[in-house]
Amino acid sequence: MRIAIFTLFPDMFAGPFGASIVGRAVAREQVAISLHNFRDMATDRHHTVDDYPYGGGAGMVLRPEPLFASVEAAALPPEAPIILLTPQGRPFDQRAAARLAALPVMALICGHYEGVDERVREHLATEEISLGDFVLSGGEIAAMAVVDAVVRLLPGVIDPLSLEEESHHAALLEYPHYTRPAEFRGWAVPDVLISGNHALIARWRREQALRRTWERRPDILAAELARDALDRKERRLIAEWEEARRGDAESVATEVIHFPVDK
Repeated sequence: MRIAIFTLFPDMFAGPFGASIVGRAVAREQVAISLHNFRDMATDRHHTVDDYPYGGGAGMVLRPEPLFASVEAAALPPEAPIILLTPQGRPFDQRAAARLAALPVMALICGHYEGVDERVREHLATEEISLGDFVLSGGEIAAMAVVDAVVRLLPGVIDPLSLEEESHHAALLEYPHYTRPAEFRGWAVPDVLISGNHALIARWRREQALRRTWERRPDILAAELARDALDRKERRLIAEWEEARRGDAESVATEVIHFPVDK
């Protein structure tokens, strides 16, 4: 896969892309990552890439000319997605990572300052991606996250069996993991995991993944229920958890607290 990144700070990528899974994938030539400093395409003597916004307002806006020139000079194929990393984009998730990992090439534009000239959004970027509902100082960290999520899905980068059991691969969050020692500071590994019964272990892991998703990401669970992806037993488990939660809430609401009264 070929990934082109357009940034004002290419030095930021040296560490993350030179180590761990992405670093190994680069060394094995499973992915080629090119960094393009679009400041190099500024034509004035100060290499200016930003300017004040028309109509007034705080902050500076990235000019369109250096970005267009930099992307065009990279000679990307016409079908390559050109992704603008911005808080206004669609939320990035595992499905998006899998979609991008199936492509031979993609480009990422790292925004900065108050944002980019709207003509970049309208006539250069083909889509916009956001890591979430928060604002970063620039798109570089977002680009690193997207690249890491995509590269690890490329064929041969990671054992496929490891990918199948990760959070979000099968929609649900991942089940809890334990390793040696079997007991640490009085906290023991669940008996089922050392039972040797693989069917029971698989069932326990599925139920734990289901409960963790129910507790932490009800939005994901609601989507799974809506598409009828859970069996009858799993739906019954969820109903039991919901009933227990309601019971706990009612117990707290009706509890009488007696305070001492001064005479």
